[in-house]
Amino acid sequence: MFRSLRVINYRLWFAGAFVSNTGAWMQRTAQDWIVLTELTDHDAAAVGITMALQFGPLLLLMPVSGLMADRFDRKRLLLWTQGLSAALALGLGILVISGAVQLWHVYVFALLLGVVTAIDGPARQAFVSELVDDADLSNAVALNATSFQAARLVGPAVAGVLVALIGAGPVFLVNALSYAGVISSLALIRRKQLRAAPKLTRARGQIRDGMRYVGSRPDILVVLAMVFLVGTFGFNFPVFISTMSTIEFGQGASGFGLLSSILAIGALVGSLLAARRERPRFGVIVIAASAFGVACILAALTPTYWTFGASLVIVGIASMTIMSTANAYVQTTTEPSMRGRVMAIYMAIFSGGTPIGAPVVGLVANHFGPRWSLAIAAASGICAAVVAVIWIARSRNLRLHWDSEVRWRLRLRSAETQDRELATQEIAITETVARRAS
Repeated sequence: MFRSLRVINYRLWFAGAFVSNTGAWMQRTAQDWIVLTELTDHDAAAVGITMALQFGPLLLLMPVSGLMADRFDRKRLLLWTQGLSAALALGLGILVISGAVQLWHVYVFALLLGVVTAIDGPARQAFVSELVDDADLSNAVALNATSFQAARLVGPAVAGVLVALIGAGPVFLVNALSYAGVISSLALIRRKQLRAAPKLTRARGQIRDGMRYVGSRPDILVVLAMVFLVGTFGFNFPVFISTMSTIEFGQGASGFGLLSSILAIGALVGSLLAARRERPRFGVIVIAASAFGVACILAALTPTYWTFGASLVIVGIASMTIMSTANAYVQTTTEPSMRGRVMAIYMAIFSGGTPIGAPVVGLVANHFGPRWSLAIAAASGICAAVVAVIWIARSRNLRLHWDSEVRWRLRLRSAETQDRELATQEIAITETVARRAS
């Protein structure tokens, strides 16, 4: 489960990323809280707009950011993006503490952070392949998710307590300080032990080459379609957790932070289970998408705060299984020279759909109630699973077959198998008729 931690460079990266991710989750919780309760009157759509501005640049800058990850030194690129993220957290923290912050300030900082994250994301994802060998890449990707979710377990709960005790402003300053963790780890990583992929030289058509590569891989296209559905309409956790916490169950900042941490418990379990698998499997993504849909239905129907929290554990396990397995599948099956561009497309589709989904889900929560926002998330998971099943059936030429021996069972078989069975039956009937005639 933890085999990638044997590599010293990966250990350094893992530790630094955990510290930074903890601060990032603290800021995200505080940011959602001040938008929902201090800068608006529980306006879920405003939370959705903030998410859209923060994740929208991933979609717009995808071609450039992916090419940068394949062309430039990823370690150096990450040092720049982490430093800029720290500066943005510090600036927003000063505005909040001074009492001068307005909603449009949060929107601007969310947009700027989104631009930096759009450049950081593909480089961060592809950099993992430089830290470990190919045999451990799937495990390293899953452990990255484990670090992210462990931070998600700690960060929101600490942020909720701090917001309740001293206000939201200091939380942003803590996040700015936390970037020292990942910057220090990057500085300490031993360059001689990196498995750096060959860097691209300047040439025309390199962005188009990445698009063509993805277009030539139908399995990756299906994974991207599934990721788009659940990422756009399902993974809007700040919207439905904040609104369920405050509107349905009347909780404060600490109650909201606790629910975010409970979701992270399930996500942490899901990422650890993914780390145990030897390699990512397409079928696991399909099963996890179905489970996510069912879990969101259960969450929408829960009557109390604590039963909702319990359902979030299942939601977390399913969501992290989708994320970790899909990410590892795309990375491990992609050519190293294309990895930055392909991961940029992956991240753009996964997070870039948020500008579409988050405001829609927020408006649904405003007009029809938070439980209906969970219904949309459930539909996204089920639809993603259906898309995958249809592709599997068509690519393998499968048909539904009614088992004549067991009347109540429908069996999925390939067309070739059914044709062989029919031919065998026809031969048997012909031989029987011939014997009777003789």
